[in-house]
Amino acid sequence: MKTKPTMAYKRKDKPVKIICSKCGEENTKNISMGYYKKSNCDSELTVDTLEWAQPNTEMLIFTGDGDFAYLIKKLVEKGISVKIVSSNMKPSVSVSRRFSSRLRDLLKNKEAKLIEINSWREKIKKVVEVSE
Repeated sequence: MKTKPTMAYKRKDKPVKIICSKCGEENTKNISMGYYKKSNCDSELTVDTLEWAQPNTEMLIFTGDGDFAYLIKKLVEKGISVKIVSSNMKPSVSVSRRFSSRLRDLLKNKEAKLIEINSWREKIKKVVEVSE
């Protein structure tokens, strides 16, 4: 498994007007909208994956938005079995509309298989042991 660092970006503060219930004076208060995390690593992960890819192996691609559809097609062309691991699926629906259309096409054409990560929840659940 290869992970990439993320960066935190500050969201723009939101000004909120508040009217004092006693005097009726209007005040403005800036509300912090917090941060969001982003990683600009799609191209790095793609290059790493293609370098590591060996025929007759299996790769798990954790995604749901379709950014890696082209990579998956290239891996399949190299003879690699690809499984898309995602939580973008509803358990009762085989391929949800929320799932990327590019990934739906790969699944429909049997170029990749889907693993719904919630089905792994019990298998990968962290076991915490309490020692006395």
